[in-house]
Amino acid sequence: MFAGSHLLTVDDKGRLAIPARFRQRLNEKFGPQVFITRSYQPCIEIYPVSTFNQIVEQIDQLADRKKADLATRAFIGHAEETEIDKQGRVLLPQLLRKLAHLDSRAVAVGQNKRIEIWSEDIWTEKFSATQADELADAFASLKR
Repeated sequence: MFAGSHLLTVDDKGRLAIPARFRQRLNEKFGPQVFITRSYQPCIEIYPVSTFNQIVEQIDQLADRKKADLATRAFIGHAEETEIDKQGRVLLPQLLRKLAHLDSRAVAVGQNKRIEIWSEDIWTEKFSATQADELADAFASLKR
């Protein structure tokens, strides 16, 4: 499971160092290969290969062809398989960085089976104090 958030820097070449605890989990359970793709949110998603393949299988099984085609184009069409290098970095494709409005400051957020990469500005805005009521409602609906 990926959990927690980390402030990171995207270098001039578009590389991002995966946080050590995320990298350790990836390497122990899945190996250094990952898929990087877009999200329906303004962020980038990083998936272990096996998890990505499970989602592709679910897309293939969608009965609604219109939804399947959209998911295929958005999720699979923007995906790139890559490897975490020896320094623990991945190259974030330029188009995905543009779609996520990523510049040099990023936040990596563990989301159970995937890692999201957000622009620090968008992440901060999305979960600012003005969102407190919405967050309170979301948490109130959980059984804890």
